[in-house]
Amino acid sequence: MSCMMDRNQTVISQFLLMGLPIPQEHQHLFYALFLAMYLTTVLGNLIIIILILLDSHLHTPMYLFLSNLSFSDLCFSSVTMPKLLQNMQSQDPSIPYAGCLAQIYFFLFFGDLGNFLLVAMAYDRYVAICFPLHYTSIMNPKLCMSLVVLSWVLTTFHAMLHTLLMARLSFCKDSVIPHFFCDMSTLLKLSCSDTHVNEVVIFIVVSIFLILPFALIFMSYVRIVSSILKVPSSQGIRKAFSTCGSHLSVVSLFYGTVIGLYLCPSANNSTVKETVMSLMYTVVTPMLNPFIYSLRNRDIKEALERIFFKRKIQLNL
Repeated sequence: MSCMMDRNQTVISQFLLMGLPIPQEHQHLFYALFLAMYLTTVLGNLIIIILILLDSHLHTPMYLFLSNLSFSDLCFSSVTMPKLLQNMQSQDPSIPYAGCLAQIYFFLFFGDLGNFLLVAMAYDRYVAICFPLHYTSIMNPKLCMSLVVLSWVLTTFHAMLHTLLMARLSFCKDSVIPHFFCDMSTLLKLSCSDTHVNEVVIFIVVSIFLILPFALIFMSYVRIVSSILKVPSSQGIRKAFSTCGSHLSVVSLFYGTVIGLYLCPSANNSTVKETVMSLMYTVVTPMLNPFIYSLRNRDIKEALERIFFKRKIQLNL
């Protein structure tokens, strides 16, 4: 524990991350597992981004949002995973105070960015299915870029707000964080300052930045399902569901883990349960998203075939 004394006020200069509750004899096994998962996350999301950039058939609103979501997932996982992997191989699991605040900022930023992009993607699917004849005019390039820029601006505001509120707190005694990253709710429990303002802001902002987007996505899919049921042909129903299947899977994965952790806490609310749920949405969800979109999405499969076929022809020539 490292501290600085200033006018009888003890200020923490670094924190100690306890990491994951893994027995010492299993550390190397889990290190290899998490390293493989992180590399899969990076590679999978990079492939999605590169495919969308290279294939002109994917230069559509849906894939503009998807490329931003893949970038968000890649960065979101990179906020916590490299430090976790480093600490699993190090005898010094410390993180500087400034580094902890930076981790909080980028964790909130990329987490919220994915949240808002899922809303934009839900709106895109809603327009595509409910107003197919007007899709091109409604989802024009100006609106699509506006939705992306708005997502980035809102997440910047949200992340900065919580980071500045966290920076005003003092940590007097315990600097050990029972987590594998600087989790905001865990840090509030360690603070010796009055955290009432932080807690009120968290409650208000969560209502706006988590529940409202979820409600918008839910309403979009209510309208989508209503429109699908009006389609007379079974082929039309299958096609409509296939265009929404990937997005709906990602939405369920993202909100399922977040709601399970923050909105439906267990009675004992154990640290192990919180850690496992955090691993789900920081590690597992960003890793699975590229697989969901590639395995369930015909456009991505066809883009892969075109790129590799074109590359094969160039090599043969």
